[in-house]
Amino acid sequence: MSQPTVVLPGTASVSISSQWLRLVLPALFLALLVFFAVNAPGFLSVGNLSSVLLNNFVLLAIVAIGMTLAISAGGIDLSVSVALDLAALTFVVALNAGVGLPLAVLAAMLVGGLTGVFNAVLISGLRISPFLATLGTLFIGTSVQQLLSDGGQPIYLATDVRPALANVVFLGLPLPLLIVAILATAYGVVLAKGRIGRQVLAIGEQSEVARYSGVPVQRITAQVFIACALACSVAGILLTSTVNAYVPMSGNAFLINAIGAVFIGTTLNRHGRANVPGTLLGVLFLNITANGLLLIGWNFYWQQVATGALILLVLSFSYLGRRVFKDRS
Repeated sequence: MSQPTVVLPGTASVSISSQWLRLVLPALFLALLVFFAVNAPGFLSVGNLSSVLLNNFVLLAIVAIGMTLAISAGGIDLSVSVALDLAALTFVVALNAGVGLPLAVLAAMLVGGLTGVFNAVLISGLRISPFLATLGTLFIGTSVQQLLSDGGQPIYLATDVRPALANVVFLGLPLPLLIVAILATAYGVVLAKGRIGRQVLAIGEQSEVARYSGVPVQRITAQVFIACALACSVAGILLTSTVNAYVPMSGNAFLINAIGAVFIGTTLNRHGRANVPGTLLGVLFLNITANGLLLIGWNFYWQQVATGALILLVLSFSYLGRRVFKDRS
C-alpha cells in the first residue's frame, strides 16, 4: 500500500513562483523584439536578422557553450580567446602550406585543444584555481600570438585556399548554424542528461562532497576544460573562414559576452545553474540588444551601458525573486 504524499506548506506556491521567475528572460527578450521592431528601422528585415544570426550569434554561441561547461563545474575559463586564436592561426598557416582543408581543421582542433590540456594540467594536476590558471594561460597565449605574428600583424589566407565555410548550406541550414545546433545538442545533452553532466554539476555545487562521494573530480574537471577549448577551436576555424585571415587577439572580443550570456541563461534554470538552452537565449539577448541599439543610432559606449543595465536587471530580478520565495517557504 503506497504511503500518502506529504506536501510541506508553501511548497506548491514556491514551485509555481519559480516557474514564473524562469519566464523573466524570455519575457524581456520578447519585449526587446517588439520595441526594436517598432523603433529600429530595418530591424525585422531578412538581411538584418540573417546578419545577426550568421555574423554575430554563431561565434559567440559556440564560445559560450564551452564556457557553460566551465562555469557548470564551478570554475571559469578566461583563456577561451587563446584557444580560438591559436586554432585560427594554425588553420591559416596549414591552409597556406597546402595541406588541404581536412588536415587543416584537424591541426587547428589539435592546437586549440592543447590550450585546454594546458589548463587541465594546471587545474587538475597542480591544483591551481581555474580563475588563476586560465588567467595565466590568457597572458601566455597573448604573448605567444604577438611573438608569432610580428607584434600583432594579421596573416591572410591565400586566395586559392579560402574555404568559405560560412557559405556552405547543408540540410537547408548554413553550415555555421548547423555546427551550433550540433554542439548545443551534444554539450546540452551531456550536461543535462548524461552521467558526466551530473558529475560536473556535483563538482560545481560542492566539489569536496562530490570527491567524498566517489566522483573523479580531477579527471572530470580536466575533461571540462579540454571540451571548452575544443568548442572555442571550432569558433576559431569559422572566424578565419569568414574573414579569410587570422587577426591576433581577436578572440578577446568574445570573452566578456560569453560569460555574460552564461549567467543570463542561469535565469532559465530553477536552481540558477548554467545550462545550454539558457546560454543560447542569453547570446541572442546580447546580440539583439546590440543590433537594435545600433539601428536606433546609439553609439558603442551607450550600447555597452544599456546592455550592462539590462543584464543586471535580469539577474537582479531573478536573484531577488528566489530570495523572496525562499524566505516565504
